[in-house]
Amino acid sequence: MEIAEQDIFEVIGSQRAMRRFKPDPVPDELIKKMIWAATRAPNGGNVQPWRFVVVTDPAKKRGLRDIYLAEWTKYRAARQAAPAAPMTEEMARSMARSVARGTHLAEHLDEVPVLIIPCGFLLDVNTGIASGSSIYPAVQNLMLAARALGLGTVLTTLHRHNEGAVRELLGIPEEAHTAALIPVGWPVGKFGAGPRLPVEAVTYWDEWGAKRP
Repeated sequence: MEIAEQDIFEVIGSQRAMRRFKPDPVPDELIKKMIWAATRAPNGGNVQPWRFVVVTDPAKKRGLRDIYLAEWTKYRAARQAAPAAPMTEEMARSMARSVARGTHLAEHLDEVPVLIIPCGFLLDVNTGIASGSSIYPAVQNLMLAARALGLGTVLTTLHRHNEGAVRELLGIPEEAHTAALIPVGWPVGKFGAGPRLPVEAVTYWDEWGAKRP
């Protein structure tokens, strides 16, 4: 199995959301390698509160597309109806590209070779955002492994607005929560660094707002 990129910092620095994919199949051994990486993630008490539903069946992928597309359509309509935030011409172009890519993914989700739904279990209902959070380091491990193998991914969650339909389609029990829907395939387009704020802009020292020169 060939690793396309071995340097971990290059993998992190060039990972980006991919929403267009080639129809070429993804070998099962690569999917298993990605899930192996996911299961190496740290998790409290080593209870490993995760399961991964890998969807390749065409009919089930069409079902997920229909669920996702309906939610994307509502999301897009809500954004268009919201008051427009001030933005530069470049920001507007970037937003338009993002919407176009999102629409393409929603309309063609069933054509993506593999869809992975990581599911987590809530371990303590009183810890708010932290409850069940062990699934997300696993998700990031999975996506970084995909990047190292030359595969594209994108983290999506819109399906959660109709999680009941997803449960019914895939036979997911009530105690398992679908944390994400991750399309996986050979990307159309190139990996590369996306625009990010510099470290200095997002880092405070010892108290909120305190910067170091």
